Amino acid sequence: MQAVHDQLQETIQTLYRKAVDADNKLNALQQNQQGKFSAIFADGSGFRTQSKRFTPYVQEITEDWQALKEQDEEQAKAALPGLVNKIQLMLETLGKLKQAT
Repeated sequence: MQAVHDQLQETIQTLYRKAVDADNKLNALQQNQQGKFSAIFADGSGFRTQSKRFTPYVQEITEDWQALKEQDEEQAKAALPGLVNKIQLMLETLGKLKQAT
């Protein structure tokens, strides 16, 4: 399980760097009166967070990862797919934003 945690840590660090870049792009779009939306991810996406920026979602992923590290192995295995889905959704969305801008 340690290898999984190491990989998650590396992925979250990458997500954070990409989220900061994406948030800067969103700030620029909003200054130009573009990018009008209420949240990046809709209800039902798996995220509890509702934000117009990516970094709060990365914070949620980090909190979920920290909680995962405190669980026993059975609980962690059950919670891992939800965390991986959030990471995958973030990476896909960040990739789409990068292509669009």
